[in-house]
Amino acid sequence: MTPPSDTPPPRRSGTSLLPVLLPVALLIVAAVAVGSWVQFAERQADDTVHAVGSTAPDRVDVEATVQHVDAAARELVLRVRVVPRGSLGEAEGTAPVDTLALQTSAATLGDLAFKAHERLATRDVKVALAGGSIGDYPFDTYETDVEFWAVLGGRQVPVRMLFSNNDTLFSISAEPLSSRPEAVFGLELRRSRSLLVFGVFMMVVMWALAASVLIGTWYLTTRREGLVWPALSWMAATLFALAAFRNTAPGSPPIGCVLDWFAFLWAETVIALCLIAVVLAGVRTALHPDGAPGT
Repeated sequence: MTPPSDTPPPRRSGTSLLPVLLPVALLIVAAVAVGSWVQFAERQADDTVHAVGSTAPDRVDVEATVQHVDAAARELVLRVRVVPRGSLGEAEGTAPVDTLALQTSAATLGDLAFKAHERLATRDVKVALAGGSIGDYPFDTYETDVEFWAVLGGRQVPVRMLFSNNDTLFSISAEPLSSRPEAVFGLELRRSRSLLVFGVFMMVVMWALAASVLIGTWYLTTRREGLVWPALSWMAATLFALAAFRNTAPGSPPIGCVLDWFAFLWAETVIALCLIAVVLAGVRTALHPDGAPGT
């Protein structure tokens, strides 16, 4: 009879990670590609300069750039740079040859005036928004118009407006509405694509966390696990972490918006009720471990 060998049996090779890593790598590449495409499209839209008005050699150019949109106050801040061209300006367009007044639409809160022969400084003006409500966040949209016409030395002169947007939280479409010599844009403002995606993602995450807590509650109460302190800590932490997560929403939307009524308030309610149910079931199980009714 052959004596038993002391040589250990050969180890079985571990399972290859390639079938797992390959789909993960492809998913990461696809996500980065989609993100790059969205970011590039938004960058191109932000860099677009819209032009309207006269192209006469003797005109006033108005470069209007949106710096910030305050949806809660229903207004936007427009940075205005004025450059008189041709015979209307001097020192390469840095000063007007006569008193220059820029008159605006009713939505713009204030006209602009510049003295003759003085260097033109950039001005910030506020423009009121119409339509829409911040309560529709992140699906809220607004409308307004931006209009300029120029009076130099008591006579109206041609105007050309160059409009652009620097607020990354909003996507703005500009439609020319004017005929010469005035320059008018009709604006439609909506949340940027990246903000909209993030807002929807937040709502999905809120419901996913609420569903996770609900499943955990069902498991603990049906199995009569008693007071499981790690589970209670996790549920309580989720309850308060969800509020902090909601406050990270871009644009600081007020309580009561679509984000809250579609997800946040209901998710908080579900988690709070689940936490209470687990505590009550755990106390009952701890007091009556044998399942006998209380006296």
